[in-house]
Amino acid sequence: MGMARILIVDDDEAIRRLVRLNLTDLYEVFDTGQPEEALALALEHKPDAILLDLRMPGYSGFELCKTLTSFSATQLIPVFVISGEGGAKTKDFCRDLGAAAYFEKPVDFKALRDSLEQALHSRRQERRKEVRVGLRVPLKLSGKDANGAEFSLPSTTDNVSKGGFLCACAVVLTIGAIVDVFMLGTEQEHVGKARVVRAEWAGTQYPRYGFAFTEMIGHWALQ
Repeated sequence: MGMARILIVDDDEAIRRLVRLNLTDLYEVFDTGQPEEALALALEHKPDAILLDLRMPGYSGFELCKTLTSFSATQLIPVFVISGEGGAKTKDFCRDLGAAAYFEKPVDFKALRDSLEQALHSRRQERRKEVRVGLRVPLKLSGKDANGAEFSLPSTTDNVSKGGFLCACAVVLTIGAIVDVFMLGTEQEHVGKARVVRAEWAGTQYPRYGFAFTEMIGHWALQ
């Protein structure tokens, strides 16, 4: 298997050069300073992740982020926003647009590399998993949200596999978070624990999360 591909979209050539220097030992990196070319490049090269600047002259990184995370051919590619803008409001807005992570300039490249590896490892794991079945299973998920607050909410799966499931959740969860999973029927049954391995914000009222079981103690929809 070849190196994972990273697309950098930033109008600042110095930033693009710096990112390339810090990532080319691990990834095949290609870049553009023309944000209007980003979608075409993503379709052509099929990157495993996209690094996107927010503020570019004549083009909104916010709009590009929304396009990449909602367009069917690119919506599963994790987008990492890199921006000179800080603040919780900007981070939350990027998360709402579907960004996988947010990094302020100057970039902490160790944190960026770690985040990229985690996201790409999760994608590789998911691609190796068994076929998913489009089955709607009523669940209750319990755990802690991205702010550390306890939650316990009902949900329904979009699809399931022997080792996991995809469903919407009305709270924001972090990649790697562990939740308790209960199947809801005539009785509530504790299935086990599952980890958030990816997140999707496109086209749904609430974010959708891909979960992989880490512990299974009860019966699951697929055995």
